[in-house]
Amino acid sequence: MAEGRHKILIANRGEIAMRVIRACIRLDLDFVCVYTAEDSRCGHVGLARELAGDAAVYKIKSYLDANEIFSVADAAGATAVHPGYGFFAEDFRFARRVVRRDRPMEFIGPSWWVIRDLGDKINTKRIARSLGVPTVPGSDRPVYSEMEADEIASSLFEFQASQGIIDGVIMVKASAGGGGMGIEEVGSFNEFRSVFRRIRNYAKRNFGDEGVLIEQRIFDFNHLEVQVVSERNGRKHVHFGTRNCSIQSTGKQKRVEVAPGFAPGVIPYTFDASKVMADITEHSLSMAREAGYDNVGTWEWIVTPKGEPFLMEVNTRIQVENGVSAIISRVSGKPVDIITEQIRLALGEPMRYGQEDIDFTGVGIEYRIVAENTDVRFTPCAGTITRLAWHEHDWLQVFTQVPRDSEYDIPMEYDPNLALAIVWGRDLDEAKERGVRFLDELVLEGSPAGAGGEFYTNIRYLREKTGIILEF
Repeated sequence: MAEGRHKILIANRGEIAMRVIRACIRLDLDFVCVYTAEDSRCGHVGLARELAGDAAVYKIKSYLDANEIFSVADAAGATAVHPGYGFFAEDFRFARRVVRRDRPMEFIGPSWWVIRDLGDKINTKRIARSLGVPTVPGSDRPVYSEMEADEIASSLFEFQASQGIIDGVIMVKASAGGGGMGIEEVGSFNEFRSVFRRIRNYAKRNFGDEGVLIEQRIFDFNHLEVQVVSERNGRKHVHFGTRNCSIQSTGKQKRVEVAPGFAPGVIPYTFDASKVMADITEHSLSMAREAGYDNVGTWEWIVTPKGEPFLMEVNTRIQVENGVSAIISRVSGKPVDIITEQIRLALGEPMRYGQEDIDFTGVGIEYRIVAENTDVRFTPCAGTITRLAWHEHDWLQVFTQVPRDSEYDIPMEYDPNLALAIVWGRDLDEAKERGVRFLDELVLEGSPAGAGGEFYTNIRYLREKTGIILEF
């Protein structure tokens, strides 16, 4: 990449910004970072200064101010923008502006029209159904009218009753939402209308589109994902396996991710788990081909205890759990970094490998380390990290923005993740054993904000859940 050398503006923070920095170093690319006042001691700021000096760091007021982002890009001479995950990562208008402005840049992610077409849950469902891809029963276009919404909700409750489900539940979702935001469950028709109005208003306020999706609630499911990587021309597509993200907070935020998504032959499923993983992988790739997908993306699925898969949505960005897919993947026998691949492919380089060159080995577990009270609806814990430490192992990767040589005030304005730990084992038992060992060795100490409080972490919760991963 020496010819026409790129400079990447990293329009994000924390752990993902640090991983993008390291990917830029691997690819011999220049980079520039941004940070806010709350993030002055965040790890990505220190790493950027260490590797590229003060000129690589720009202070801004908000990560959500596109004008500020573009001002920094112009001042720094950036030629590409990496949005990380969250913030602008799935905003097709931002991606379109990146490539269409007077001084155009490259957008490190799918093309803006792909984000637009697949970022809408209802349009995604339409594409899926045209290809015979199974989707959750419910509306297949945005619902704006209360009368139409009432009819759909009533039919879904009646359908569940006909299936012998006594306490039926439906999901009301902002069609333009994502990441577990703008979703509520409704347990009776009597409360549906007020929830519909609330989600519609929320969607209009946060996404600029008050369209609502109404779906049947599937109980006791496992949440599986397929990691897809596509070439910029939209013609070549591969997958980096499946992962299971079923262990989540009460707010549907993931806490433990496992790759691959099931353990056939180890856990006694009532269905052919290998076939389910193969089916959802092929369905995901068929949609990527149909949509002309052209970067990194994730197809999210729910699988019932009977082994019935239903597509939920497509995340048109890199995800937090990309590393747990990477840790079990090899390309021509060599380790792969999906963020590095994302950048390289977004800048127009050829893929240089096919599915036949990708092998999978072992089991990976990713833990999201959070200061939160898991007994009280996973309430984030405000305060200061006084110590974060772990033992190094060749089977362990830890990514964190928390400095190891100084105290760190937890910024409550942003994502609560403090660290990601990825453990690899030759099989599920070894991965679980190593996961427990890591958690037992991990030290996360802090002081709560305000007097008389207590500092909480989710380490005990993660340890308890390790014993049941990949089970229904």
